[in-house]
Amino acid sequence: MRFEAISWERLTDALAAHADALEPADGGPWLKIAVDGAPAARPGELAASVAQALRLRGRAVLPVSTAGFLRPASLRYEYGKQDPDSYFGSWFDTAALWREVFGPLEPGGTGRVLPDLWDPATDRATRSPYAHLPEGGVLILHGPLLFGHWFPFDLGVHLRLSAGALRRRTPQDELWTLPAFARYEDETAPADSADAVVRADDPHHPAWTGLR
Repeated sequence: MRFEAISWERLTDALAAHADALEPADGGPWLKIAVDGAPAARPGELAASVAQALRLRGRAVLPVSTAGFLRPASLRYEYGKQDPDSYFGSWFDTAALWREVFGPLEPGGTGRVLPDLWDPATDRATRSPYAHLPEGGVLILHGPLLFGHWFPFDLGVHLRLSAGALRRRTPQDELWTLPAFARYEDETAPADSADAVVRADDPHHPAWTGLR
């Protein structure tokens, strides 16, 4: 895999321009983008930048974080609070993402999306109001472990960290998640699913593969 240096600004502009020219693969009116990466790679920051660039192009955009779709603590911690296999397969409520985010954006859907469902701090439902994404709007889902669930992304971006960079940039109390990301690389191969891979080992000097 070949990478070329790029600034975050030029990367954002390239992704926004590409997305703005895309037609949804399912024939519906909503475009769906993934910004996938471990928390240490800060996928939310790139998602926010691309969202702003698309808004400047006149597109309605709804960023959604998987952090708002965690499962209740009783399910996340069934095998302990630091079980990497649970983090890999049981922490994120993929069924709720299908129901509350992707379902309303299917062809003929309502566009009425729930932006978040669960607050991990209180371990309660957030009770956030639904957001209406108008036709022609763009969903940007960001967070870790996004590929491998058959989510209908029209554009997928994977923020890649080497094992060493991931370890250096992950907080001490989250190092137990590292085996989950190693498993993700081995079993899901996110770089193969993504349309663009961004090497983010140096947060100030990214590099990318370009768009496939």
